[in-house]
Amino acid sequence: MSFKWLKRYMPRGLYQRAALILILPVVVVQLVVSVVFAQRHFTEVTAQMTDAMIGDLTLVFKRIAQAPDADGVPAALADLAALEIDVEMGAEIPPRDTRLWYDFTGTVFGPRLQAAFPQIERLLLADDTVVELFAQTQNGPAKISFDRRRISATAPHQLYVNMIFFGVLTTVIAYIYLRNQLRPITRLAEAAEAFGRGRHLPYTAGGAAEVRAAGTAFIDMRNRIERHIEQRTLMLSGVSHDLRTPLTRMKLALSFLEKEDREPLEHDVEEMQRLVDEFLSFVKGASEGMPEEVDPIALVQGVIEDAQRAGRNVVLAEARGQGVISLRETAIRRALDNLVSNGVRYGKRAEVSVVMSEKSLRIRVEDDGPGIPEKMRAEAQKPFVRLDPSRNQDRGAGVGLGLAIATDVARSHGGVLRLSESERLGGLCADIVIAR
Repeated sequence: MSFKWLKRYMPRGLYQRAALILILPVVVVQLVVSVVFAQRHFTEVTAQMTDAMIGDLTLVFKRIAQAPDADGVPAALADLAALEIDVEMGAEIPPRDTRLWYDFTGTVFGPRLQAAFPQIERLLLADDTVVELFAQTQNGPAKISFDRRRISATAPHQLYVNMIFFGVLTTVIAYIYLRNQLRPITRLAEAAEAFGRGRHLPYTAGGAAEVRAAGTAFIDMRNRIERHIEQRTLMLSGVSHDLRTPLTRMKLALSFLEKEDREPLEHDVEEMQRLVDEFLSFVKGASEGMPEEVDPIALVQGVIEDAQRAGRNVVLAEARGQGVISLRETAIRRALDNLVSNGVRYGKRAEVSVVMSEKSLRIRVEDDGPGIPEKMRAEAQKPFVRLDPSRNQDRGAGVGLGLAIATDVARSHGGVLRLSESERLGGLCADIVIAR
């Protein structure tokens, strides 16, 4: 039998699930104990006490029947004073029975008394301290009253109070203890989520042995990744720096050649220079700058203005939402500039829109170029991949890093780069989506 439907009703948070694990067994145990106790105590004990009371009432009804008339009933009952049963002859019989809604023992002994004494016409239990019976006897109507404690036990109420009080107390104590055990897990989750978004939160492993082991493994993994990124950046920065020096000497040497011999070689040198610059941009793209609170609409407007000053045909199509979000501004600018450059390189114009909601930020760049086929979009986001059949290479050769840089920047912020077809312009639609 599948219980997948139950997942929809389960709480998602760790604290809520822990509370459910604690409270549900306590409630179930209390319900089971209550049912079992009610069956054994309310039913059996009350029935035994009722049977004992029936013996006393049998004697009372017998003495009333032996009295010559209603006035002689008190004398006939004089020697039964020790039974502590009050009898009042000539009482008016009420129109109906009465019982408090929570009086469960009344449902046990009431029918039992009426079955034992058919002459009982009314049973009044409005007062939970006294039982009043109204019966038709040989000497007229009689009201018989006695202490409620003689026919039903009061201990169950104390049991319920103690059970609820100590159940709540033990649940609170267990939840406080469990919360201390869950806190290291939530701290680990926060540190892992922050690291996935490109932020470094101070974290030390703590808690139970298993949680401490997971925390230590996370710290080691984070340190290895950070060392790898730092070493990669330093290595490629050094390579690019070392390449710039011979490129500069080559430019200087080419300046002494004749123009017809110099131009092809200068073109090759400039191409090498551009490759080095873009390669270095790819290395620094995802980790450049520190996260800070940024107004994304103002950031997008600044990128568009810079692109327009550079002669690119790009406009802001839509800007909705307000507020700030933690971003690496330089990295986001680089990713957005690459998307805009691709848009105007392979198409005639590009449009940018930014929408910020309570849960996410979406920056969209659309162009009217040839687009990218759906089956090749995942491949297009890999470094150094150039899709010659789908993108017009005559408008400026690329090195296949523009989409890769945007993808890395989106991932470093805990987001994603989604490629699709632009419904408005017909070309490529690139969405950077980042959760807030």
